Amino acid sequence: MKDKLIATILLVIMTLNFFDVLTDISLGVPYWHIIEESMIVLISGLVAIFIIIDIRKRTKNIQTLKTKLEDSDIKLKDITDEMMTARIQYSQVIHEQFEQWQLTKSEQEVAMLLLKGLSFKEISVVRETKEKTVRQQASSIYSKASVDGRHDFAAWFLEDFMTENV
Repeated sequence: MKDKLIATILLVIMTLNFFDVLTDISLGVPYWHIIEESMIVLISGLVAIFIIIDIRKRTKNIQTLKTKLEDSDIKLKDITDEMMTARIQYSQVIHEQFEQWQLTKSEQEVAMLLLKGLSFKEISVVRETKEKTVRQQASSIYSKASVDGRHDFAAWFLEDFMTENV
């Protein structure tokens, strides 16, 4: 906006000085004065043209960036949709495994909260039970899953995603 204002002011200065040069020529003003004012007209015009070209270039760049941003938003939405689908599928696989281990409904809830990284105390608050009950359910989960503890339990679900060369 400032650039447009500056370009407009320079064009007005150029126009006014141009008419002043024409008037000075008709009045017989010395040539050095006419040359001096003609330079003002020329420089004002060149700077105004430079600013106008720069405004157009920046506007074009802004439009290009806007288009790229819109494309990126579309791609991100697609990725987000893919991640949501993968998350749902992974959750189904986890629940199927819980069924294979024959975890009770309560144990399944505790197991999901353990996989999400909640502590026994946090799980007891979320489930409105005693921390001792959560510990007992966790022990039962570990036993049914044939793992030694929380870390092995979480690792059991992650190991398939790890590459063999690690």
